[in-house]
Amino acid sequence: MTYQNNNNVLSGIIEVLLKNGLGGLDKVVANFINEAMVVDRKKHLKLEPYERSQERQDYANGFKNKLLKTRVGELSLKIPQVRSCDFYPTFLEKGLRSERALTTAIAEMYVNGVSTRKVQNIIEQMCGFDVTSSDVSRASKLLDEDLIKWRERPLGLYKYLFLDARYEKIRYENSVRDCAVLIAIGVNKEGKREILGTSVKLSEQEAHWRGFLQSLQARGLHGVELITSDAHSGLKAAKQAVFPSVAWQRCQFHLQQNAQSYVPKKPLKAEVAFDIRSIFNASSQTEAERLLKITAQKYAKEASKLSSWMLDNLPEGFTFFNFPVSHWVKIRTSNVLERLNKEVKRRTRVVSIFPNAASCERLVSAILVEKSEEWQASDAYLNLS
Repeated sequence: MTYQNNNNVLSGIIEVLLKNGLGGLDKVVANFINEAMVVDRKKHLKLEPYERSQERQDYANGFKNKLLKTRVGELSLKIPQVRSCDFYPTFLEKGLRSERALTTAIAEMYVNGVSTRKVQNIIEQMCGFDVTSSDVSRASKLLDEDLIKWRERPLGLYKYLFLDARYEKIRYENSVRDCAVLIAIGVNKEGKREILGTSVKLSEQEAHWRGFLQSLQARGLHGVELITSDAHSGLKAAKQAVFPSVAWQRCQFHLQQNAQSYVPKKPLKAEVAFDIRSIFNASSQTEAERLLKITAQKYAKEASKLSSWMLDNLPEGFTFFNFPVSHWVKIRTSNVLERLNKEVKRRTRVVSIFPNAASCERLVSAILVEKSEEWQASDAYLNLS
């Protein structure tokens, strides 16, 4: 792809980022500017810190604090100083052009991972001076630090926990693999939704889920009374190992989807879906169990496999009956996570294939930080009083 085409794509990405917002973007831009100004001073001095050379032009003399208002917020900058005062960072001289270049670099980081060569090329072409791969990598680490802090932040009491996984294509050992992106949502004591964490691994096997759940527990997650998820075997086994005493609600949406594979005739699908909805919409667990028996008998001859499957699986979707009626609609499915996954997919679609797992985790984390902050600023999801 030519530079011009690449720049057009990135410009579109930037517009999305600026339009939709991204929590902490001002801090990230400030980090990039601060790092770039240090690089600029090294170019002026013509040597690295603590390096001796006859080509030395001047001496570093600390930093001066400065607040700079930009389109992404007020930036807290540290302006590098030199003894002769015959120096001013190129980044600040170039103003808005530099800001756009940095935002472009950030967009590149979010979308393609820490691709030092690409970020290096963009800064060189748009800002007018050279940077090294180590300079870009150092700035990238500052970016990752904020996201790691979010993923490792302390947790607390959450009554409800929703778990789900989606897949992204990631390059791994010279091949492209579908890797599992695990996400956990909790409902805190104020009744608000909060994204607790995410993890990217090669599969959705028990070991991955178990490690993810244990990490949430180690960060202080407690007080969980109900876990809602689909019936993936790895997830179920991990839940039993880490939260053995916590009730489990099998997502009714997934149950409806699973049931359709047992319907022998296409004209019967709508009727089966209606019957299952009637069971789930019962006024009590006792009534749901009564309707289940009637429905299973109804299909015993025409669809015997469906009838047996219903008796074995639908009761796993009845756990929500043991919780407050006002909570039923929102705790009996993992739809809250399904909607979140659609938003993540919309934002990751531009990548197509991630260069590595770290780049995928970086972009997904950035999206989740933004969404979780949005939820925290909105009204309560459930009334827990």
